[in-house]
Order: sequence, then C-alpha cells, then structure tokens
Amino acid sequence: MSFQRFRSCNIYRDSGYSNGLPGLATAYADRSSIFCITSSAPLRDAENNSLQGSIDQVVVAKPLTKFAHRITHAEDIPRLVSHAFRNSVAGPPGPVLIDFPIDVLFSPVHQSRISWGSISSPIPYPPGPHKDAIEEALNILKQPTRPVIIVGTGARSQKCAPELLKFIENTYIPIFNSKKYSAFVPISHPLNGGNATNLALFRAIGYPPPDAIILLGARTGMYLAGRSGAIIPKEGCKVIQVDLDGGEIGRSLPIDLGIVSDVGQVLIALNEALSKSEIRVQKEWVKVATSIKSLQSRHEQEPTGSARAVYIHFTLLSRSIICTDGGECELWASHCIALASPHIVLRSTGYLGFLGNGFGYALGCAIAAPDRQIINVQGDGSAGFHFTELDTYARFQLNIMTVVINNYCLGVSSNGQDLIYGTENPARPISSLSPATAFEIVAKGLGNESARVDSIDDIQKTVEELSAVEGPSCINLIVSNKPTHASTERMVGNTHNPEMVVIPYYDHIPRAYYKSK
Repeated sequence: MSFQRFRSCNIYRDSGYSNGLPGLATAYADRSSIFCITSSAPLRDAENNSLQGSIDQVVVAKPLTKFAHRITHAEDIPRLVSHAFRNSVAGPPGPVLIDFPIDVLFSPVHQSRISWGSISSPIPYPPGPHKDAIEEALNILKQPTRPVIIVGTGARSQKCAPELLKFIENTYIPIFNSKKYSAFVPISHPLNGGNATNLALFRAIGYPPPDAIILLGARTGMYLAGRSGAIIPKEGCKVIQVDLDGGEIGRSLPIDLGIVSDVGQVLIALNEALSKSEIRVQKEWVKVATSIKSLQSRHEQEPTGSARAVYIHFTLLSRSIICTDGGECELWASHCIALASPHIVLRSTGYLGFLGNGFGYALGCAIAAPDRQIINVQGDGSAGFHFTELDTYARFQLNIMTVVINNYCLGVSSNGQDLIYGTENPARPISSLSPATAFEIVAKGLGNESARVDSIDDIQKTVEELSAVEGPSCINLIVSNKPTHASTERMVGNTHNPEMVVIPYYDHIPRAYYKSK
C-alpha cells in the first residue's frame, strides 16, 4: 500500500487560507482524505501585526481536520508529513493540514537531526471483520425476501469494486447508492437500482418496502431520509451496518448488526463464506426493486421545466463523467442521469450543502480522465459562486461542458418560500436572480465556446455542436422555475396543521402555547 492516490492542495497563507476554508470544511464533512499545505508569517513575527499573520491557522483548522500542526523545526518535516498522511487515511478518511512558517522553510537543515519517522514505511492494512459478525450477517440474510444493499462513500475504493460486483451477482441482491456516492457497478447492470431515494417509492407503487438493508459505508442521516423511515423502514426491516467508524454505527437508527471494518474486507469475507452457504434472492423482487429508477416523472413532458430540458440533454450524452451541483437542478438531474449511461457520477453539494463545488470536481475529473467528456451541471445560483473557473478550463483546454440550468432564481429557496408563504408574501428579494445575467457571454469571454438555449427544440443541435468542439464549452439553458421538485416539497414539509411549526429541511416541532396570567 502507498500514498500514490493521495490528494493534496497548497493554499496561500492567511487571505488564501481564509478562501480555502470552505473546501477544508467540505472535505471534513464528506470524509475526503486531502493533505492541505499552507504557510504562515515567520515565527519570530508572532503577535507583531505582520503581513498576513493575523490568523492562527492551526487553531482555526483543528475542528475541520483530523490533524493540524505547525512546523517549528525543518528537521521534523519528514516525520510530521508522514504522520499527517497516516492520520488522513486511518479509519474514516478526512483532511489534514500542515502550516510551514516562512522562516522555517528558509532555515538550514542539520542532516544528522532529520527525523524521518515512518516516511518510508508501508501504510497499515485496513481492519477486517470479526468472523462471528460474518456468520451472523449470513444468518440474517437467509431470512428476508426483499433485501437491498445501500453503498456510500465508505465503499468507494477501487479494491471494493470487484468484490462488490461478485457479492451482488452471487446473492442477486439489488444495489442502491446514497446520494453521496455512485458505485462502480454500472448503471445499466441488472442489479443496479439507482439512487437510494428510490426506496421511498415502494409504497407509492403498492409494493412492500425492503425487509433487510445492508449499509456498506453509507451513513444514516439526511441522504437516507433521516428518522422518517421513508428509505430505511422503522419496522419489519433488519439492518446491517458496516463502517470503519464504530461511532457511526447506530448513530441515528437502531441496527441489528454492526460491523466495524473496511468495507472491502467485509465483502471479501462474505464472498468466501458464500462458497459454503448459498443466498439467492427471488428474481421477482429484483425486477420490482430495479424498475423504480425507470419510472417516468410526471413532469418530463412539460415543455419549459427543468425536468424536460435535462431529460433531453442527458439522452444525447453517453459514458460521460457527470458532476451535479446546485439545488433543484441537481434534483432534476439526478432523476434523469441514468439516461446518459454515465461512466461515473459525482454529486458535489455534500453534507454542508455548499454550492459551486462542482466546478472543482469537474476540473479534477478532466485532469484525471482527459479522453472522456465531463458534464458540469450547475444551477444559476451555484454557477455564480465559481464561474470564473471556466478561465482555468480554457487555459488548459479541458474537455468540460458546463450546463447552467437557469431559471432566474435559487430554486429550492424560492419554491420553498412559495410553499410556506404563497401569495400572502410574494416578494422573493433574496432567492430571485437576474434574468439579465448572460452566462453564455461570460463563458465566451473566458475562452469557452458557448450558446444560449431558450427552446426545447434547440437542445439537441446545441449539444451536438458543442460536444464536437475541442476544449471547454458552456450552455446557458433557460427553463421555468416550475414545477417544484417533489424533494423540495418533502424537505420543506409544509403543513396546514395549526399545531405544528414548520422548520424547512428539518423535523417540525409542536407549537407552544403559554397560559396568560
């Protein structure tokens, strides 16, 4: 094992560091192993009102990293860099940060004093499952008739992929992915059920929900419908949870079996055990479970809405890498994404709900896979945060098509406010955006081929023309801000019950009544 796949970034001190904090926070919340390198003013200038020396960067980084440290002796650099790397990948992954004061970097190094630490040592092997846990897991899986697997970012290593594919094909258990991660299992695979949110639709089609769920590196919470029971039923469902972080197991929901282990090691053990004990799910259940991803949205034929526009756009793409960003536009894109038979999908908003991260995701994908088209889906709200990244795309002639789904508003916010306040308070000064913003003109100025599309009929021609262009491109895709996506309706959860106080995105609370004296 080695550090060859490790990600790193270099951030300028103080001002640049402050700009980089959102990325550090996102990496921490979403469990991304990133080594952040920054610098600071000379140690001798501490508390001296020196240039870019106002922030104690290590203190600020501590709550947002697994390890943060300031180097005080150049001879300690190898040891502490190795220590930071190991902290980042040990257990649940996360970011680390090392601050290199300028005077330390310019200090002479005494070779005899260099502390190498474990810089040349191999990374420890990941933890494996207890043998009794594997036996119990098989016993649980022999009983249900409607099992499913939900994979999360804890199952994203390439070593997991062949074992995961082997396991589902041996057991015939349908696989779903949390919104944080799309598995290596192709979307066209007969056992791929798509997004785990599809599991909430079983009752709508008159079919009972799963009676067993295996969570492979998938955290409970917002991406699995929280405590509602919509995705993970509250009753009549056995739950097996596998995670490197024992504190994550049973965090918000009761589970029947918890396994603290690397997901890949669990899959290896399960596949070995299956050679002696067969589990095979009924084909009728597989057919029902995987058919939900193909259900047509009731909005796909509406001529001006996001659903229809994205639907047509994705039918024209094949085997691309798709990065989705934004609020409602990401929701519409997620519903239609299977139409593109994507190579892989990255959903960039994460647990913090940061808008605009997709520009960086698309940039990384284009560097990693230069021969594949990258589709950077943005809302007009999220696009406004980092649109000048298109300059970087152009300078390096990256094969990225940025699609701005433009409805002149922050869709989730505006439509959420409509649901709560309706016509009684129609003003939307914060969530409304300007129709005058011409993303295609800005993109052209940044060196990207671009076009504005106002009609459904023009999508195919425009996509075909820009797909043939070498280098980056941008489509300003004008759509209506209606209909409101069903997920927005569920997140807002408006109710006419006078006994409840609506808290958008969270559980409502009972209205308080106070007795007058």
